[in-house]
Amino acid sequence: MPPEARRGDTAKGEGRAIVLDFDDNRLLGSLFGEHDRNLARIEQALDVSLNPRGNRLAISGPPAARDAARAVLDELYRRLKLGEELNAGDIDGVLRVTGGARGKTREQARKPPPGRAVNDDDPVINTRKRVIAPRTPMQRTYLRELLRSDLVFGLGPAGTGKTYLAVAVAVSMLLSGQVDRIVLSRPAVEAGERLGFLPGDMREKVDPYLRPLYDALYDMLPGEQVAKRLESGEIEIAPLAFMRGRTLANAYVILDEAQNTTPVQMKMLLTRLGENSRMCVTGDLSQVDLPAGTPSGLRDALSVLEGIDEIAVVHFSDVDVVRHGLVARVVRAYAERDRAAGPDGGGQRT
Repeated sequence: MPPEARRGDTAKGEGRAIVLDFDDNRLLGSLFGEHDRNLARIEQALDVSLNPRGNRLAISGPPAARDAARAVLDELYRRLKLGEELNAGDIDGVLRVTGGARGKTREQARKPPPGRAVNDDDPVINTRKRVIAPRTPMQRTYLRELLRSDLVFGLGPAGTGKTYLAVAVAVSMLLSGQVDRIVLSRPAVEAGERLGFLPGDMREKVDPYLRPLYDALYDMLPGEQVAKRLESGEIEIAPLAFMRGRTLANAYVILDEAQNTTPVQMKMLLTRLGENSRMCVTGDLSQVDLPAGTPSGLRDALSVLEGIDEIAVVHFSDVDVVRHGLVARVVRAYAERDRAAGPDGGGQRT
């Protein structure tokens, strides 16, 4: 339940303050942040004053900004009650959804919030180390599709949680016995899929390309479990070139950075799907690193497979970026530059 709100007097002639009463004091340290830094972040973004006292918090400021601050605090408190942890990215993500993102003008920040970031009936993913819930409406849609569709394409800019949420669902399904193994793959484009010139054994050769997948796994499972499951084959991480000729049954398959596949590679992977398996393909078509003149297998697949009901396609945008707030502004700036340059002048290779 959200904290109970009541009205109180406030200074500066800005109307009456909103006072929130929180029912679990144990969560307030995480909600307010060390030295109240989370509150300071909200104050700066929304131009409000937040004054904590015991289990109460008074919100002062312009009416629309007060309402936006209350929506942000309600959502953050709800997540804490679900067992989630909060970091600066969570604060900025909720601020963006409720209309107070960094990078917006103060007038934009004062607009009434369009609604809660997520709802009480949102899918929640339990892993051994943390509880994972959607931070934006599009992440909610994405999680629901990951849980019910056999093949999902997650498209959009960096920092939107495409790969992280897919790994979370895969880990949850492995722990619950819905699949027997997880297969994680990426194209090693920078080495042209020819890894022989790199030093070390095969694991050392491919690790630089697959590091983001390892990072997600270690965020959800204890280190010893990751190592054990990698050793047993329950979790397999391999470059795309190693998928040819296989049938991936009873598995959750994730292809990351799919914009850097060729059409032949993409068709090869999609046709590996076996009995009782699911697949998620993630990519950002604004960051294609293939040699000039080589078409992207992700773009080709989206065109070929359009209209197949069993396939879900989820499009993220800069609004869904949940990393540092500046990342959303960087993504937006590049997108605006590419749109202004037109289809042939944006510096994008497809």
